[in-house]
Amino acid sequence: MAEHNSATVGGYLAARLAHIGIKDYFAVPGDYNLVLLDEFLGNDNLRMISCCNELNAGYAADGYARATGGAGAVVVTFTVGGLSLINAIGGAYAEDLPVIAISGGPNTNSEAEYELLHHTFGKVDYGYQREMYRSVTAEAVIIQHPEEAPRQIDHAIATALRVRKPVYLEVACNIASARTSSPNLQSFELDPKSDESSLSAAVAHATELLAKAIKPVLVAGVKLRPSRAEAPFLALANASGYAVAGMPNAKGMFPEQHPSYMGVYWGPVGSPGCGEIVESADLGIFVGATFTDYTTTGHASLVNPDKMIQVHPNCVFVAGQSYNDVTMQHFLSALANTIERNDASLVAFSRVAEQRRVPVRGLDDAVLTTRQLFARIQGVIDGESAVIAETGDSWFNGMALELPEGSRFEIQMQYGSIGWSVGATLGYCAGAPNRRVIALIGDGSFQVTAQEVSTMIRYGLRPIIFLINNGGYTIEVEIHDGPYNAIQNWDYAELVNVFNGPDGNGWSCRVATEGELDTAIAKAVKHDGLALIEVMIDRDDCSKDLLAWGAHVARNNGRPPRHR
Repeated sequence: MAEHNSATVGGYLAARLAHIGIKDYFAVPGDYNLVLLDEFLGNDNLRMISCCNELNAGYAADGYARATGGAGAVVVTFTVGGLSLINAIGGAYAEDLPVIAISGGPNTNSEAEYELLHHTFGKVDYGYQREMYRSVTAEAVIIQHPEEAPRQIDHAIATALRVRKPVYLEVACNIASARTSSPNLQSFELDPKSDESSLSAAVAHATELLAKAIKPVLVAGVKLRPSRAEAPFLALANASGYAVAGMPNAKGMFPEQHPSYMGVYWGPVGSPGCGEIVESADLGIFVGATFTDYTTTGHASLVNPDKMIQVHPNCVFVAGQSYNDVTMQHFLSALANTIERNDASLVAFSRVAEQRRVPVRGLDDAVLTTRQLFARIQGVIDGESAVIAETGDSWFNGMALELPEGSRFEIQMQYGSIGWSVGATLGYCAGAPNRRVIALIGDGSFQVTAQEVSTMIRYGLRPIIFLINNGGYTIEVEIHDGPYNAIQNWDYAELVNVFNGPDGNGWSCRVATEGELDTAIAKAVKHDGLALIEVMIDRDDCSKDLLAWGAHVARNNGRPPRHR
């Protein structure tokens, strides 16, 4: 970076995004951000990906952050763009993703001169968008003074990277091209720190309890990723010899080809045999686990909290004792050096383990079923794949997929916003161009954000989208059915031709039999561009796990109010 010179505020922000590893940002133009976008376009290290709407752009930044392991960025205009974006930023906050949400803002003189402005609520009070974003970001600032901009930008970016949460930066439209300091050298990578006394005490207490345990287990949770603790967790698994399970929203964060891996622990709908071993263990190390109604199947899991060691991003709970200022990375690494090897739980699992993979049947004229569809998707996945599973039945069928070493799996289980996967697929493809992204999307979810397929075609991205057409919101049907779960059916395969326009390279088809699907997959994997396969599935053909899960969640939702 240049030193002892000046830059524009917009140029400074663009340089900082490039400095932290962002190569692509997602944008929807509007008059409050046009000068800012001009400044961004002046940075040759950044590419602007223009999206169809702000919600999709936010989902794309979410997917980009997942793909790169770093941050994502999205640029929108004031209010009409910012409030459309806020749902996606709420999802990124829930999922611990450092997305930098950037909005153009009103002229710095407008409020003082009592100007009513377009794209607003019709009153002279223009700080409301920042206040709304405060609930879904770790930092929300309005940049109105060029000399303050570098400090505000750097602080917000450092916060996003440190706490792995989104931040909001609003740049007044008449400030974007104003001169300010050049972006001088700064490191945004902060090493996590632990209190050494607390760390030593936590490790000693945990080691003592684990040495007395008969069949301890190890469970991976979703907070492994924001804590950057996947490698220390693997080291602990290797050292301990314990049977290892993953919570559903942590699928793919532990290598599924590892000899200690049991499967997904999801209460009564998890991998066969896995739940029985986890719930019968006399002690379990739960690392980064979140116990929501979704991850516990309506709070139907049977793990006794008294038989847990809970490892959180910055503290550890051991037998009722809280050890604070202890990072997950440091605790796992230290425990791996003191733990005694014990494979009793893994031996127990080997006695009850079942083969879950469904064989490909190969009946060309047979009507397609969900089981046969996913048996074939299993054959498409390799070590360079990334699977993105939309909220719905794709969760449950996706959980049963066996991930080859090196592949990744993405799910938005904490937030569960249907339609997330289309934008996330766009962002993931941009962030990991060497991976083949395989998106599993139901028709109801697809209708929310379908237009972003055109953006994938525009930028030459290469996902394979399995569009599962079963005529409605299947996940909602199994929780609570009603006429609101039916949707207008679309000719989904033909949409790709619409989005191609005169020069697009998307390819699509519709399949209804096993033979047609086999032919389509063979074409899709060879196609150098987006491929969409519309798969016709009976409305009532869903995973049995979804049926059980839906019943448990419905029971939990339907509890009567308590009367005092």
